[in-house]
Amino acid sequence: MTPPGRARGAGVERATLDKAAAENFPVAPFFLPGPWREDLMAVYGFARLVDDIGDGDLAPGGADARLLGVPADRAEDRLVLLDAFEADLHRVFDPAGPEPRHPLLLRLRPTVRRHALTPEPFLGLIAANRQDQLVKRYETYDDLLAYCELSANPVGRLVLAVTGTATPERIRRSDAICTALQIVEHLQDVAEDLGRDRVYLPATDMKLFHVQEADLAAPTAGASVRALVAYQAQRARELLNEGAPLVGSVHGRLRLLLAGFVAGGRAALRAIAAAEYDVLPGPPKPGRVQLLREAGVTLRGKG
Repeated sequence: MTPPGRARGAGVERATLDKAAAENFPVAPFFLPGPWREDLMAVYGFARLVDDIGDGDLAPGGADARLLGVPADRAEDRLVLLDAFEADLHRVFDPAGPEPRHPLLLRLRPTVRRHALTPEPFLGLIAANRQDQLVKRYETYDDLLAYCELSANPVGRLVLAVTGTATPERIRRSDAICTALQIVEHLQDVAEDLGRDRVYLPATDMKLFHVQEADLAAPTAGASVRALVAYQAQRARELLNEGAPLVGSVHGRLRLLLAGFVAGGRAALRAIAAAEYDVLPGPPKPGRVQLLREAGVTLRGKG
């Protein structure tokens, strides 16, 4: 019989991993070798959970807090949760120490050992979510890029590390793709982010397009907001184009995976454009046919 605590932990783990199906890009698709899928899902589980902590999107009931050893009266304090999560991450990298408390970090431990992963990309993702608790607005596009360096780029670097394909040039291309995907997500979620008192549209660009925060709270976007969104979408498109040669630099099933990342971003941008850059009613999402079409274009080295 499975102990109740372990059963609850398995339920928390499954609930987080199941969110992979809703992402803009494929996380660990069926065509990858089994060991890659296992390791990529372990990395995804970490990244998804740390984002859920930072966004206050943990499952009700406080199970994650209990697993991390956070007292019930602090279970809603995101910074306390992030500190406990970081402490548990250090257990992943300590071969002589105790096992990690959280099942998603216990799942990550063999992946870290198999590929000699370093703590830095994981710590970057935690730092990004700490920043989200303290920084609600970004003054310039460069400030936003610095945030993406923590919040998005580590994921691509981990994919390259897990698949044994990291080189300085590939990392540079991967960073461009990941930053683009983060910007696209911000554009899709303008209204949702504002509801969390966060604005990821740079203040200098909002001023350039004569956009006020009150304009972002409207049911639909006016001409100035649409122009601003189109401007940011073009930046994301250029970054995707800069990163796209990464796809052609690898072979086999990894090439399909990376093409899926680029195609996911391009298809999302086409969906935003099809909505005439009105992202305020809800996130424009591409259909499966559009995703497949973009994947084909990317694999052919076009787009």
